[in-house]
Amino acid sequence: MDQGTDVTERELDLQTDIPHSARIYDYLLGGKDNYPADRAAAGNIVADWPNLPVSMRANRKFMARMAHHLAAERGIRQFLDIGTGLPTSPNLHEVVQGVAPESRVVYVDNDPIVLVHARALLTSSPEGRTGYLDADFRDPDAILESDQLREYLDLDKPVALSLIAILHFITDDAEVRRIIDHLMAPLAPGSILALSTTTLDNNPEVVAAGVAAYNAHGIPTVARTKPEVETFFNGLEILDPGVVPVHRWHPDEESSRLDDPQVTIHGGIAVKH
Repeated sequence: MDQGTDVTERELDLQTDIPHSARIYDYLLGGKDNYPADRAAAGNIVADWPNLPVSMRANRKFMARMAHHLAAERGIRQFLDIGTGLPTSPNLHEVVQGVAPESRVVYVDNDPIVLVHARALLTSSPEGRTGYLDADFRDPDAILESDQLREYLDLDKPVALSLIAILHFITDDAEVRRIIDHLMAPLAPGSILALSTTTLDNNPEVVAAGVAAYNAHGIPTVARTKPEVETFFNGLEILDPGVVPVHRWHPDEESSRLDDPQVTIHGGIAVKH
């Protein structure tokens, strides 16, 4: 067990009476790590945003296809996953170590509920390594300067920075770009930025109502247009098929059957040269 992850719920104040984005996500994915406040908030949000569970599942499948693609097609063996959320199989390390057992993964989150469940993220193939870092995305220096990151990842070799369904919880675009630029700066050429975030484009009225519901429950949230999402890749080469609804990114058969208005999350990957 890595330092900082051997904790129990009793040692942390999980504020189970207050709705939490990770637990709402868990509930809508069919998980069990949620509480009545989360389920009540989810019910209110889905009343305004009925396709949200479909969109969340499509996003989860995007993460798996993206991770497999990077490991199998681009030879990436190091992954830095920030905003990890509650463990939901297959987790990123399970996907990439299924392709290349020697892959190394560092998960980062600052959420006490994720820290409680970090044991499930720390399983690893014997050849690879998987670690968990308790740190805040808004403080990239704390991530980049951590001994644990340097122990697990060699920044002189390509790293995939994965930011899945986290950016819509930071409402300032300039702040998002500042953080991404800071995180990508020390990464070697050939490194990848992979992200997904809520978009207005496919179903703007429904998404606007759903975002308002999140905000009403005390969870700051924003939805962006495709051009706004593309600015997060400034200075990088966006790879095919570009920034698209996540079910359209190298789709499998199940994803291909989804209609665009059902999926309100855009995703894409880009390479650093």
